[in-house]
Amino acid sequence: MSNPHEDQIYIHHLTVDTVIGVRPWEREVRQTLILDLELGIDAARAGANDALEETLDYAEVARLVTEFVEQSEFQLLERLAQAVAELLHERLAPPWVRIRIAKPGAIANAQEAGVVIERRAGDFPS
Repeated sequence: MSNPHEDQIYIHHLTVDTVIGVRPWEREVRQTLILDLELGIDAARAGANDALEETLDYAEVARLVTEFVEQSEFQLLERLAQAVAELLHERLAPPWVRIRIAKPGAIANAQEAGVVIERRAGDFPS
């Protein structure tokens, strides 16, 4: 059943240090990334019952993503974003996810650069 309200939980500005980048020096240092995560939910039952087990626990989402990103060593933000989407789909099965990953200082005259992806449950192999 689809949720016409597009309810969601979100976590903004989750900071995680990891190895990311294609340049040789980037493979030898940890850099800070900033993640914004949005996950689709059906909040009706949690809203009616005031029960955490009726929704996604954003503390658990943050823990899963932080541990995964800290241990990763991808070259591209696009690949990291896809891998995070796959992890969330596999572990929590939200109907959709939107992931924004910013890399502060990636461009000298910009505050940050990054990528935003959105995936629906049907975008993943069964």
